[in-house]
Amino acid sequence: MTKGKSKFRRFSAFASLILICSCTGNVIYTDSVPIHGEKWNITNIPTFSIPVEDTVSGNDISLLIRTGSSYPFRNIYLFITTESPQGSVLTDTIEYFLADEKGNWYGKGFGDIKELTLPYKNNVFFPARGIYNIAVRHGMRAEDLKGVYDIGLKVTRVEK
Repeated sequence: MTKGKSKFRRFSAFASLILICSCTGNVIYTDSVPIHGEKWNITNIPTFSIPVEDTVSGNDISLLIRTGSSYPFRNIYLFITTESPQGSVLTDTIEYFLADEKGNWYGKGFGDIKELTLPYKNNVFFPARGIYNIAVRHGMRAEDLKGVYDIGLKVTRVEK
């Protein structure tokens, strides 16, 4: 990778983080995990630890994914596992579309890198205080998914 491309990627990741943090006052958690080498291996399972104090307000949970034009599919299957502070575990299997039938990528971004917000759960009430762990594993048949730059998670408090 050239020095210029590396600087551009770091700048775009930093700019995205600033935009995410500055635009919404109701965000209670946001984090992103970079995928090294832009190849998401099936054994690389990003995990997000969400501290929860508020058990009364509803929350929207979204995933963020940044992909490039080298991503070989128009969809992605994800296994999302949530573990509560009490140890109960729930796993969801979800399919998201990243591009339309003609290969036009959804989301926004610069050059061939697109960032897409994927709604996961709406108006979720966390039943107990403590740390909730959410792990995201891809469920595609390919062991390595090339063209994936990072995976993020955002939890936003719902306005009443």
